[in-house]
Amino acid sequence: MTAAADRVPIQEGLFTGPPESPRLIASRCKACAEITFPCQDACPSCAARGAEEILLSPRGRLWTFTIQRFPPPPPFEGAADRERYVPFGVGYVELPEGIRVEARLTENDPDKLSIGMEMELVLTTFDRDDGGRERVTFAFRPVGEG
Repeated sequence: MTAAADRVPIQEGLFTGPPESPRLIASRCKACAEITFPCQDACPSCAARGAEEILLSPRGRLWTFTIQRFPPPPPFEGAADRERYVPFGVGYVELPEGIRVEARLTENDPDKLSIGMEMELVLTTFDRDDGGRERVTFAFRPVGEG
């Protein structure tokens, strides 16, 4: 098991909590109640400033998905050559708060995914930084897969 000090988020401010029960950090507009992920100060709906941070539910339903079978163009980070590239699932997960979050999926076999299936938030290794620390990102996996 990798020590917590050897793990860093791919970007600060996206998620919080212990690795076994992470939560996404979103914002809710104080003027119109629009929820936005990732968190931001200005509302994309009404342009009001001063949104409050909220934590999103860790479970939702798969709204749609696809499998990324070839390396995306820059600014994609990761193995860019076809020999080392590993396809990954990507989809939108609809959370109880009414927001759809675009995310990597832990599953890349389309036969094991179905629209409407229950998904749960997990942290997963993305790569390693120049110092050898594990960079982690958020993803969703089918409930019961863990």
